[in-house]
Amino acid sequence: MKGCPKCAAKKAAAANGPARLAAKPLVETIAKTVAYQKDNIVSRELVRQKNGTVTVFAFDQGQGLSEHTAPFDALVQVLEGKVEIKIDLRPYRLKAGQMILMPAGRPHSLLALSRFKMMLTMIKG
Repeated sequence: MKGCPKCAAKKAAAANGPARLAAKPLVETIAKTVAYQKDNIVSRELVRQKNGTVTVFAFDQGQGLSEHTAPFDALVQVLEGKVEIKIDLRPYRLKAGQMILMPAGRPHSLLALSRFKMMLTMIKG
């Protein structure tokens, strides 16, 4: 299991440069903004603003994030594959096209049941 998504997003931002809103419209296929890497988690921060972030992740099968909390709500949208997300130890199995809202301050973790990609939107309240 790996660390928290916020930490992974910071590493991605350092590698890809700071994310910000585009000066002009930007059209991309979300799932293509990150590529899978064997036995790893890859992330790319698409937007970083004072009120929140949007980050896309690619998880190889079996990779995950250990239990942690966030100080604000987090919306996970599954783009590809399957994942088990636990919130307060209750498991939720999601597949491509589904989403889940993880409430602020509640312990959560995730495990990639297959290779999977997700978009994480965190909004500070």
